[in-house]
Amino acid sequence: MKTLILRRGKEESLDRFHPWVFSGALTRMPQEGDGIEEGDLVKVAANDGRVIGTGHFQIGSIAVRMLTFDADEEVNGEFYRNRLVQAYELRNALGLPSESTTAFRLVHGEGDFIPGLVVDIYGATAVVQAHSPGIHFARKAIAEAIVSIAELGVKSVYYKSETTLPYKAHLDPENGYLIGDFISDTALENGLKFRIDWLRGQKTGFFVDQRDNRALVGHFSKGRSVLNMFCYTGGFSVYALAGGAREVVSVDSSAKAISLTDANMELNFPGDTRHSSRAEDAFKYLDNMEAGRHDLIILDPPAFAKHRSALRNALQGYRRLNAKAFEKIAPGGILFTFSCSQAVNREQFRLAVFSAAAQSRRKVRILHQLTQPADHPVNIYHPEGEYLKGLVLYVE
Repeated sequence: MKTLILRRGKEESLDRFHPWVFSGALTRMPQEGDGIEEGDLVKVAANDGRVIGTGHFQIGSIAVRMLTFDADEEVNGEFYRNRLVQAYELRNALGLPSESTTAFRLVHGEGDFIPGLVVDIYGATAVVQAHSPGIHFARKAIAEAIVSIAELGVKSVYYKSETTLPYKAHLDPENGYLIGDFISDTALENGLKFRIDWLRGQKTGFFVDQRDNRALVGHFSKGRSVLNMFCYTGGFSVYALAGGAREVVSVDSSAKAISLTDANMELNFPGDTRHSSRAEDAFKYLDNMEAGRHDLIILDPPAFAKHRSALRNALQGYRRLNAKAFEKIAPGGILFTFSCSQAVNREQFRLAVFSAAAQSRRKVRILHQLTQPADHPVNIYHPEGEYLKGLVLYVE
């Protein structure tokens, strides 16, 4: 195994267990002929030669994702199984899975000390996503480790990384089953049923990170007229109807998303006429919507900024979107507003929403400040893992 040397003083963040080594921290990036390929395991050493740990090498601003800070620990199939067992033990302590919830996250990258790996569980199927070449090369060992945890009850492992791996790595990943085959596309969340399209859907097929926040929407929905913008598979809409909403409108620019929403509504509330859906651009819909029609609005847009270079435009987008919601929501209404952009921090998002509220000149109070659920843990040494931010606002 090759060793990469850090510049003097650049070991400080690693000594604090931050799991990323940036390319600028290395004395020299590996070149062709050095015998180091993208995805290889490498040792990382301080400038004085002290070995700090082992990680996956990749080309880009993040040059190494650290897997262990134990200089003597080997990274092999047993290593992955041990980390996956630890991840399962945390979920078990959270009561996952349960009779009422079979959809949850088993591995959340750095938050579970396996940078570059995401594993979501849907009943007896695990969906694996690799965000680094090293995890891509370890995918079979990871799949075998998942199935070996008998308490999980996973029989099939589906690999879905065609859109998550760095395109410059030229890995040509193919989505498909690593173990087993199709079993069922229906999973439970707090007793509600959802069809999960891991073959063609976004991410792993469902946004399991909004589970707790969906439940809170259900709590506030009784007797209200609910508008769910960027509805995707209709998770918030299902909870709103379950919570006793008098009306639920689901809007998404994608006709495919609307069909998924309609299918999930029918799965839980067959023939219920309180729900309607529209395939339309969110900003256009809000522009044309009658003011005061809805007294609970959910804004859960896709990431406006996937990189820091897009931060300014993203913040403008959040201000514009929330300003329109403040303009249209009924007096006494409740606004759930979210950002899932890792490049936008909590303070920046809150300032964008504050600016939109000030523009509306309405009285606004914060009821809740929201984040991702406990099965999406944040590594205390890697605060960047706290990506989901949300506010629940009361608008007079």
